[in-house]
Amino acid sequence: MKVKNSRLEAIRLILSTHEIGSQDELLKELNNEGYTLTQATLSRDLRQLRVVKTVGTNGHYKYVMPRQTQYRHEGAVGEMHPVTPLPEENGFISIKFSGNIAVIRTRPTYASTLAYHIDNCDFAEILGTLAGDDTVMLVIAEGVTKSALLKVLRTIIPNI
Repeated sequence: MKVKNSRLEAIRLILSTHEIGSQDELLKELNNEGYTLTQATLSRDLRQLRVVKTVGTNGHYKYVMPRQTQYRHEGAVGEMHPVTPLPEENGFISIKFSGNIAVIRTRPTYASTLAYHIDNCDFAEILGTLAGDDTVMLVIAEGVTKSALLKVLRTIIPNI
């Protein structure tokens, strides 16, 4: 267990100091630090650490630890704060509504990254998200209109 804890700490350190865009890159960095592991073990470690892929400052995807992101939005319902929008190639296809639920369809593999950004913006209009491979379900706060929700989502998804 000591080796695993040391390896997990090495992953945390690498991800906090480097922009790593693929598991291959991360495996190379870990190898440079003296850790030899398989891609399957790395995948389990990343899942345990709750690491996600997000858009880096250069517009390319990178791995980040939870809450390690510059995309934040805080405030009351309807109050707008500057956030960094996702690139146009954000996978968005469509949005549909049913009561206090919105369903966003994306291209395959884009949903979890999109949900991660929505969650980390802390929009008061959205209580939470649930993501699959190509679908994000949003639970909308009571009293929030479709137009108010679309207004805040446009701050990070320009093509919505």
